Amino acid sequence: MNETKTKLLSPAVCAHIDKWILRYPPEQKRSGVFEALRVVQEENKGSLTVDLMDAVANYLGMPTIAVYEVATFYSMYYLDPVGLHVINVCTNISCSLNGAEKILDHFKKRLKINLNETTADGAFTLKEVECLGACIAPPVCQIGKKYYENLSPEKIDEILIALQS
Repeated sequence: MNETKTKLLSPAVCAHIDKWILRYPPEQKRSGVFEALRVVQEENKGSLTVDLMDAVANYLGMPTIAVYEVATFYSMYYLDPVGLHVINVCTNISCSLNGAEKILDHFKKRLKINLNETTADGAFTLKEVECLGACIAPPVCQIGKKYYENLSPEKIDEILIALQS
């Protein structure tokens, strides 16, 4: 293990990863990469850097490319700084057929930003995602760990007011 790279991970993060990987056989500790990236990202104010991904790879004893593949494939990981609240708007077929474009346009208008941008105050980042798996109640967005379903411009206004207070 490269101690220099691993020092980027706080003792709290290392303890969390160590506890998490107990779920797997010792030779499969790399299975903890999803949770490791999640806690590292959370501690780094919502985004990952190459150095942090390298540190995770080193800590779990896996190739850096394998960590990069996970971090770049899944929409839950951010490689650029993001706002306090990341708004993921689903634009897959069910949401699209039920007004996702109108929802995106309303978010853009209210926040005065485009996709993949963050408000000047650092409060909100707007993202488009392929699917949130909530096709029963479209259109849908996810903010943090919470899902918001059956969105309308009025509902968006209520959500944003609540998050700003």
